[in-house]
Amino acid sequence: MSLKLIDAKNLKKSFGEFTAVDNIDLNVQRGEVVGFLGPNGAGKSTTMKMLTGFLEPDSGDILINNIDLKSEPLKAKEFIGYLPEGAPSYSDMEVSEFLSFIGKMRGINNNQLLNARLDEMANQINLKEVWNKPIETLSKGFKRRVGIAQALIHDPDILILDEPTDGLDPNQKHEMRNLIKTISSNKAIVISTHILEEVEAVCSRVIIIANGKLLANETPESLGNNLMQNNILSITTSSKINNATLKNIKSTLNYSNIKLEPLSKTSSKILINEKDKTIDLNKIVTQLKKHKITVTEAGFLKPNLDEIFRKITQDKKIID
Repeated sequence: MSLKLIDAKNLKKSFGEFTAVDNIDLNVQRGEVVGFLGPNGAGKSTTMKMLTGFLEPDSGDILINNIDLKSEPLKAKEFIGYLPEGAPSYSDMEVSEFLSFIGKMRGINNNQLLNARLDEMANQINLKEVWNKPIETLSKGFKRRVGIAQALIHDPDILILDEPTDGLDPNQKHEMRNLIKTISSNKAIVISTHILEEVEAVCSRVIIIANGKLLANETPESLGNNLMQNNILSITTSSKINNATLKNIKSTLNYSNIKLEPLSKTSSKILINEKDKTIDLNKIVTQLKKHKITVTEAGFLKPNLDEIFRKITQDKKIID
């Protein structure tokens, strides 16, 4: 059985009368990349600060690699690399100086090992061109990369990254996603992001919160399947279909909601939308063949992550 590197239960945090996080459970196993999503003010950053020991929850328990974060904070934090919102640093330090300092603070006291880790960060995070520059002179993208490097310098088992690609250009974002995928096999990674394509690219599970409450905790694929209220079949044909042929097909198949979308002079798309009836693809293809219509592509449509996010956060259906 896989070890839960993060196991948080019944987390609650309030600021005065405002409840930022309301009774959330969250666990992450080694090898998982969990996308942590929610609207602005949902409680994402507050939750991440509690998971890393920067904020103490009002109630609830957090185990980091089976170590109680409250009773043994220093021991638990040895396993965590954290990129907070804004990636704070000592701006007057050079990049190499800052990362060397962080490495030593993280317990890398062997100079040979520290130098090896610094070389790896310079290459892995692409920091060579700014290695000897003061952090305050760097662009937002490079400052973000320095923040990621300080989270990785001690090679932690757990990475908690708040908006890791914020400020990066498209090429840098691609590099960062590849890095996350490369290192994810032996780590537990939590990524807070507003970029839904990022979740689809790197995450094996999605957690969605709103108003401090947990709304969803599933794989991206399962989220889509669960939100498919209707079966929607899309069929592309290499033949143009006229209205008379469509009417004949409708009467034969006995589906109430069939729409035709012309794609070109020689092709069409048929959309069959049924809420309570199973759609038999083989039967449909057979009937189309009888009309000498060739099917080139067929498949059931699923909502994309944007649609899933909007529906879940607007419906606010809470997981028990």
